[in-house]
Amino acid sequence: MIRLNLTQRIWFSFISILLLVALLIGVIYPISLKGALTEETYRIIEQEQMRLSDPQGDYLVPPQSELDFIERREAERSVFHFFLMNQLATIEGDPVPNEVLQEMGERAQDQMTRRGRYELTYNGATLFYVVYKVYTTSGEAYHVSYMWDTYRDQMVDRLWGRLSYIMLFAGLMSLVPAFWLKHYLRQPLISLGNHFEQIADRNWKEPFYWHGDEDFEKLSNQFEKMRQNLIRYDSAQKTFMQHASHELKTPIMIVKSYAQAVKDGITPKEEIDETMNVIIEESNRMEKRVKDMLYYTKLDTLKEAPMEISDFPFGSIAYAVEQRFRVTRDDVKIIIEGDQTIIQGDKDQFRVLLENLVENALRYAVDTIILSAEEDDKSVYIHVWNNGENIPPDEVDHLFTPFRKGNKGQFGLGLAIVKRICELHYGSPSVKNEEDGVTFTMNLPKNQKYDAASAQKEDT
Repeated sequence: MIRLNLTQRIWFSFISILLLVALLIGVIYPISLKGALTEETYRIIEQEQMRLSDPQGDYLVPPQSELDFIERREAERSVFHFFLMNQLATIEGDPVPNEVLQEMGERAQDQMTRRGRYELTYNGATLFYVVYKVYTTSGEAYHVSYMWDTYRDQMVDRLWGRLSYIMLFAGLMSLVPAFWLKHYLRQPLISLGNHFEQIADRNWKEPFYWHGDEDFEKLSNQFEKMRQNLIRYDSAQKTFMQHASHELKTPIMIVKSYAQAVKDGITPKEEIDETMNVIIEESNRMEKRVKDMLYYTKLDTLKEAPMEISDFPFGSIAYAVEQRFRVTRDDVKIIIEGDQTIIQGDKDQFRVLLENLVENALRYAVDTIILSAEEDDKSVYIHVWNNGENIPPDEVDHLFTPFRKGNKGQFGLGLAIVKRICELHYGSPSVKNEEDGVTFTMNLPKNQKYDAASAQKEDT
């Protein structure tokens, strides 16, 4: 298959349109023109026949221009007349070959109407004639007026010649918009292509704006939006790797130093158990960080992959979370309210969301955490309240940022995962300082349309 570039496609399109128009005109136009001129030929014959019969008749239309007058004079010279009696004897008129006269006479005798139109072929040419029946004292007479197809063919050739010049002129003039269109499309596409090559080389520092045509401006704005997203993604990816390495570097260093101390016999025997506890604690910490990072990156893929959407009561996940964290801090009581409130979404994801909120609350709560759910006509709200100290105002807007350091020096992804899960369910998280504690709220709109794959999976 032949591949064409943009310029070749433009030229091919224009040439194809011109050829198609020329083909249609070359086939259809002569046929329709001949039909129209044949009708005009009969009209001229009949008009000349009436003019000969009644030169002063008011049915004759005067010429509208000098050209019309000249064409009528040519038509008058092309129309011939003769008269036939009932016995087919020629009374007067132009001489006609016997075989032509015989055919005309037979048609005239068989004619039932006052005037009839006929044609015949003689020596490869077409003869058009009109027979007008006249009643005289001597019997029926026939006024026969005829014209050869020469006049018609001349008119066809004349009009076809004029049309050919028009088509040639139109074809040459069409080159102007073709050149303009090629130039018009080439510049922005070349510029856009150059910027795509830069992005392919991971060089997305140069912005792209195109001013002029509205469609190209829209395309350039979309390209610029993509470029900005790539810059943000690249920056977020670098930040993520920096924080991830920082999060893992400290526990690895501690585990390595303690293990080396045990290996070298530096650690006293009575402290070995404590040393092993530190190694296990730091290992657990690394394990949790790795799991959080894997889950956080997994949530990105869930934007395209289907989720297991279902309706479930809030209590089905709240009581499971309460049971899991019950022994984490014996001095903290976890209370559940609104356990019958129905939530629509991925149950496993909401369980992770609630676990991260409770784990965060356990760091700051004095002695009470309340998990609650409520709803109105538009949304379902999940609240996690703890009676710990208020969050500093300058930290409130950054709590859901990945690896953001809290007021107790804690790095992590827990609240970032909470935010991502909310967004996957078309919701949004928020936090508010209360007089007696802090409340995290998840706003989840009702009746959201999830993808068809999720709905089908839920039905099964």
